Amino acid sequence: MLLTASSLSNLPAIATEIISLAGNSRIFFFYGDMGAGKTTLIKLLCACLGATDPVTSPTFSIVNEYNCTGNKIYHFDFYRLKNQTEAFDMGYEEYFYSGAYCFIEWPEKIPDLLPEHHIKIQINVMLNNSRQIIIEKI
Repeated sequence: MLLTASSLSNLPAIATEIISLAGNSRIFFFYGDMGAGKTTLIKLLCACLGATDPVTSPTFSIVNEYNCTGNKIYHFDFYRLKNQTEAFDMGYEEYFYSGAYCFIEWPEKIPDLLPEHHIKIQINVMLNNSRQIIIEKI
């Protein structure tokens, strides 16, 4: 699925569509350049899921946990990882296979540890500063 966000005001509807498309899928991988809007979209996805905690970038903590209606959300930012062993050491499996929502920024840093079934979201910044969002259910 290909969606275009010409402004931030388009993102709540896109977030709702992503959650609807995901169905029972709980693992989401976010790809895009620095500043493309991965964390911004994740904030809106968390809002769609009823997150009751403030959603912030886990750049330094690596993982943030948010409470939402009847579930937990784990938000990862693997940008600062030096290697896959660091994700293994933090117990990534407990998060990924918990049944909770997992939003993962920079999944390319841990290619051998990623679950097979997931939602892939690629965010591309276009020349007019709009965002092209490509969503694949894998």
